[in-house]
Amino acid sequence: MTPELGVIVFLGLVLAYALIGRRLADSVLTAPMIFLAGGYVCAVTGLIGFQSADHSLQVLAEVALVVLLFADAAMIDPRALWRGAGNPARMLLIGLPLVIAMGFGVGVLLLPGWPLWEIALIAALLAPTDAALGQSVITNPRIPERMRRALSAESGLNDGLALPFVVFFGCFAVGGIHDQVPTSWWVFVGEQIGLGALAGAAVGWAGAWLLRIAQGRGLSSDSLGGLAVLALAGLAYMLAHELNGNGFIAAFVAGLLFGEVLRGRSNFVFEFIETEGQLLSVFAFFAIGALLLPAGFAHVTPALAVFVALSLVLLRPAAIWLALTGTRTPAGERLFYGWFGPRGLATALFALLVLDSFENLQMRDGILATAALAVTASAFLHGATAAPAGRLFAPQSGEKSGSDATV
Repeated sequence: MTPELGVIVFLGLVLAYALIGRRLADSVLTAPMIFLAGGYVCAVTGLIGFQSADHSLQVLAEVALVVLLFADAAMIDPRALWRGAGNPARMLLIGLPLVIAMGFGVGVLLLPGWPLWEIALIAALLAPTDAALGQSVITNPRIPERMRRALSAESGLNDGLALPFVVFFGCFAVGGIHDQVPTSWWVFVGEQIGLGALAGAAVGWAGAWLLRIAQGRGLSSDSLGGLAVLALAGLAYMLAHELNGNGFIAAFVAGLLFGEVLRGRSNFVFEFIETEGQLLSVFAFFAIGALLLPAGFAHVTPALAVFVALSLVLLRPAAIWLALTGTRTPAGERLFYGWFGPRGLATALFALLVLDSFENLQMRDGILATAALAVTASAFLHGATAAPAGRLFAPQSGEKSGSDATV
């Protein structure tokens, strides 16, 4: 079979979803479920010959993540997170490190044959949550707005905040094995994180100011803003790559600076996420279903299955509960925040990035299996519970809470 047939299948799924997506909004089926399953079925049935197209699919999926990292970051007001002790700030600054630390502790118990740094690496891979997988919750009008804003802010920022942990642990994991890179591992870590952030900051700030001037003089318009998002996300990624920095970190930081400079003038970014961004997201899930799931499922072990289950069902909820201790957030709301932390694009593509960057990781198959199992389980568990959760909150959706969430 040919890769062209895969394009036909994907576009057919997009059309089918566009035709019935509104009806599916209140069901247990979500777009990530459909496109993950579609990609997986195409791969395992041999409908598409992926051997000749797998690299291209991975590159395109990474492009989607770069653009979505930039766009999600541009929608967040960082100053609101640093003011006081709002729920999103607590979930990011306390909950995220707690999830990684607790995941490492459980991994040490369940995976005794693993190197410690690689246990820390998979704990970091399972920490970021996915705005695309949580979209059915974030856009559900039955759920109180303060809760939707809090989850949106967390999911928009935590993949970018988790990435330095992933890079850091990946470098430590290979540092004691071999000379993976021509410089010392600690220099490599500094280059990846530091130069990536600097490249992103320069591109995001300069691009935003140029666009602001162009719009002020009537040379550009909001309808062209989506092109600017695509171009600047790509520029940040490529500049960081040329400087030996991390392109994903660069895209995230560029989005933050871009959104900050254009604060109040960036409605086109939201429109981009709702249109072109949605297409990029569903394509990325289709590619993950085709590339990651078949390879990962072949190496799932009982210990890894238990580890992933605990991460989804216990560790994230416990970390968020502890992070919100001391606030006036009701118990039910804390549990809601803890449960709706779906793992998706960031977990899958960060895993592929790590495996591509560090060829001699000792537990490559286990890392692949962990990411594949986590993304699949999360897509179906969180997707299936999104609509019922909305119905639970429907009676109180108009009420104000004593929660101190600020976004």
